[in-house]
Amino acid sequence: MRALAEGQGDRKREEDARASAISDVEESLRLLTESVRASMRDAAKGIDPALPLFGLKILQLLKRVGATQSGAVAEMMMVDKSVISRHSRHLEELGLIEVKPDPKDGRARLLGLTPAAAERVQAIQTGIMLDHDILQSWSAADLRQFSGYLSRLGGRSGPPPDGSE
Repeated sequence: MRALAEGQGDRKREEDARASAISDVEESLRLLTESVRASMRDAAKGIDPALPLFGLKILQLLKRVGATQSGAVAEMMMVDKSVISRHSRHLEELGLIEVKPDPKDGRARLLGLTPAAAERVQAIQTGIMLDHDILQSWSAADLRQFSGYLSRLGGRSGPPPDGSE
């Protein structure tokens, strides 16, 4: 009976330790998210003081995929087409994107970066998410392990955090 009680106590301590560790991870992710958002807001302002954060996300998407129909942008960003329409008008007014009819479908509009916007977006790409000075102090093995943990957390398959295959 005593051994059973000790075993249950050990399980309870392990459950409590796991719950506390999960809470620590969630708090660390919240702080990291706030830091990344602040960096992205600063990056948006570096492109144009009137550029909202969502506008920067559109520019980054267009930099990654090239000229794209506005409906496809809405799908990729998981927002209503009206959101993209409103933001694309603002980005066009700022001279950051060009909006043209899609030659393959005259009803659709293609959104594409202007050459100046492409240069500015490229300039802010490096280091927007994390402080590269901090990452430079980590070993390649630590960086791979961190990447593996992030992949697991995001539900994507990736290398095991210990680097073993």
